[in-house]
Amino acid sequence: MESPNLILSSMKSLFNLFFVASLLIFTTSCSSDSSDDIAAETNQSQNLVIPQSKTIEIEIMELINEYRISEGLNVLNNNGIIKAQAYTHTEYMVVNDNVSHDNFYARKTYLINNVGAEAVTENVAFGFTNAQSVVNAWLNSEGHKQNIEGDFTDFEISAEQNADGKWYFTNIFVKK
Repeated sequence: MESPNLILSSMKSLFNLFFVASLLIFTTSCSSDSSDDIAAETNQSQNLVIPQSKTIEIEIMELINEYRISEGLNVLNNNGIIKAQAYTHTEYMVVNDNVSHDNFYARKTYLINNVGAEAVTENVAFGFTNAQSVVNAWLNSEGHKQNIEGDFTDFEISAEQNADGKWYFTNIFVKK
């Protein structure tokens, strides 16, 4: 029979492995049409907020478009309605202190109905301290990279900090 210390040690190792794997999955996550979450965040049509772009957001968009150009892809256009959806979700993540794709289906449906989107996908992230680091993380993740290289026409980004100064990011891509 195994000793209690060995069993406890094994359980701690398993928990630590699960924690690290969960952290990696949730700190750089992406979503596409297949990740539809039917719950609604807020009544988005009445609460449309289009904040002015921050320097970090402009830098992220420039880095993504520079990358797309280097790959022979089209430049993506900015869109205020997409920005509002990205901002609403980033605020939701900050308030809930959780990086997620919660309510993706509501954002997707809103963009289909209000900007004529044919396809919608998003990348989210948490904790990166500058534009280059978050874009590098997305480009080093196959699913996120596919979103960045996808057949899209428009995009927007929202980057917001929580009370501790940690950044949350939502990057939405749309094909019209």
